[in-house]
Amino acid sequence: MNTKFSLSAIAAAMLLSACGGSSSGNPDPTPTPSDGTAEVLMDMSVVAVDDQPAMPAGWHEGAVFAEIYVRSYMDSDGDGIGDFQGLTSKLDYLQELGVEGIWLLPINESSDNDHGYEVENYRTMETDYGTREDFDEFLAQAHARGIGVIMDYVINHSSGANPLFLDSDNSVGDKRDWYVWSETNPVEEEDGWIGYWGPGWHPGQNGGFYYGIFQHYMPDFNLHNQDVIDFHHNNLRYWLNAGLDGFRFDAVGQLFENGPGHEGQTNQPENMDVLFGLQQLIMEDYSNRYIVCENPANVGDTNGPQGCGSAFAFGLNYQIMSTVINRSTDQYLAGYLSYDRLNEAGIILANHDEFAGHRVYEQLNGNIDKYKLAAATLLTLPGRPFIYYGEEIGMGHTAGATNDHALRAPMSWTAEGGFTEAAEPFRNHAGNVADFNVETAEADPDSLLNHYKTLIQLRKDTPALRYGSISVLKDDEVLAYTREHQGNSVLVILNLSTADVNVNLDLGGQETELTPLAGFGESPLTTSEYGELTTNLQPNSIGIYSY
Repeated sequence: MNTKFSLSAIAAAMLLSACGGSSSGNPDPTPTPSDGTAEVLMDMSVVAVDDQPAMPAGWHEGAVFAEIYVRSYMDSDGDGIGDFQGLTSKLDYLQELGVEGIWLLPINESSDNDHGYEVENYRTMETDYGTREDFDEFLAQAHARGIGVIMDYVINHSSGANPLFLDSDNSVGDKRDWYVWSETNPVEEEDGWIGYWGPGWHPGQNGGFYYGIFQHYMPDFNLHNQDVIDFHHNNLRYWLNAGLDGFRFDAVGQLFENGPGHEGQTNQPENMDVLFGLQQLIMEDYSNRYIVCENPANVGDTNGPQGCGSAFAFGLNYQIMSTVINRSTDQYLAGYLSYDRLNEAGIILANHDEFAGHRVYEQLNGNIDKYKLAAATLLTLPGRPFIYYGEEIGMGHTAGATNDHALRAPMSWTAEGGFTEAAEPFRNHAGNVADFNVETAEADPDSLLNHYKTLIQLRKDTPALRYGSISVLKDDEVLAYTREHQGNSVLVILNLSTADVNVNLDLGGQETELTPLAGFGESPLTTSEYGELTTNLQPNSIGIYSY
């Protein structure tokens, strides 16, 4: 395992290490006594395997995914909130973009009325998004277009309004041990039991203290309890039986808390047992499914065969953006790209969490040349690229918003917004909506949107870019690497400088002619009889060649 890959960026990431910590800005959903046991209020039945895959084997390998926040994508009924029918109406757009997978941010019934990570019921839909029938139709229409769908699943914690926690707080139905409880407050006995935004231990309404590492209204499940594990497994089978193609698991570095401080609260050994169990259930009991996990502080093990099998390569996103912004990789990017399981990882430029970085447009101060370099880097690397909705058009921050809210503007379909017919959407549009929107981008052949479409199609058409190994040739103001698959090779050359640069690369072998792909590069290029390539690169240029 590459140590630099698995341990970099921990200090920043651990401050906001999972989506579960996002603040919704809504009134505190204080728990109230339940009117009955969880079994009465929720479907908690045992679910048997019913494997009916909709996608072909290997559909996710090297595929490009769109990360979509349903609340912000498209409103179909004029209430100012995005929904499944609105998302379904935009599937043709996503198909034309070229994505082969969709990751849905949480869609279960939640109490936060925003990000969705406070789950009240794991087998029902968020009411704001529509009905189960609406979701089923969306899923069928996505599959009809060759697009697989995975959804966010929150295993670390629930909402404080979840009937399971209410029963636990009230010691009803043998649910006390389903969450992490102490009869006394451990923070008073042993300093260091903290959460991400203050104390981690919180008083229950009926005595004792429960643990919630993110917020007091996000109580942590006790995953030492096999009944809790079985509950989650049955929920996963419920959705897989419904035709879902997999999951993205939230905050898997925080599954167990064995003591105070980072050493006792993060990446405990038991985590891997739970993750491997998830992988076995989904990847062995079901066909053609895919899972990816979020663990910024331990990418390597989580991405490994004894963990999730696939995890987001946090750290790589920071280095790609730093490389593009600063015109120098400081020798970091080559280390990331040498990681031997990068092909299995999810890779991003940014996402819905502020800890992963601001919107790409904001990070680059609106420099579109740099933006195109960042996109070209992401879409020519090993792994499974995830594009956050609106990234492909250069969407910026929500006007007037801060923190995670700034990253979750309604999708910019037109210069006026085009997201809803309501007088006001649930959140302000992006500040740059007038200039960076789908309608404007589709009419401009040089737009970011058409740049993304070209790169995604090139990746789909070129096995070396989709599946191939990588070798880094140059790692400074010019980034150059080759991708190789079954004897076919592709050279990627990115001039990160704003000046002309002469570059010499050793491709090895004999005299070879290089052919530009999809218009990325100059023709013809030929190496010397010893395989040496000498060429002049224009500022901010992108070259992609087959040879």
